[in-house]
Amino acid sequence: MEILKKPILTEKASALTEKLNRFSFKCDHRANKLQIKGAIEKMYGVNIEAINTMVVFGKTKNRNTKAGMVSGNAAKYKKAIVTLKDGETIDFYSNI
Repeated sequence: MEILKKPILTEKASALTEKLNRFSFKCDHRANKLQIKGAIEKMYGVNIEAINTMVVFGKTKNRNTKAGMVSGNAAKYKKAIVTLKDGETIDFYSNI
C-alpha cells in the first residue's frame, strides 16, 4: 500500500502553507495518522507537530456514450493536513 499519493497544491492549501505552516497531502484511505506521519518524515526529513485527517468521498460521474448514460464514482481518498514545527518547510518543487 502506497501511503502518500501526492501533495495537494490548490489555492486554499497554499494559503494554509503561507499563514500556518500547514501542508496538505492526498493519502490512501486505509492509512492512519501514524503511518502518514512516518511516511512524510521519511520522505521529506521534517518534524511534524500535528496531523489532521479527513476522508473525501468520490463524486458521482456521468458521461454520455453510444450505449447511453454511464455513471460511476471517483475513488475516495484521505486528505491529511500536516502542521510542521516552526522553522521547517517542505519544498515540493525541489526535485523537478
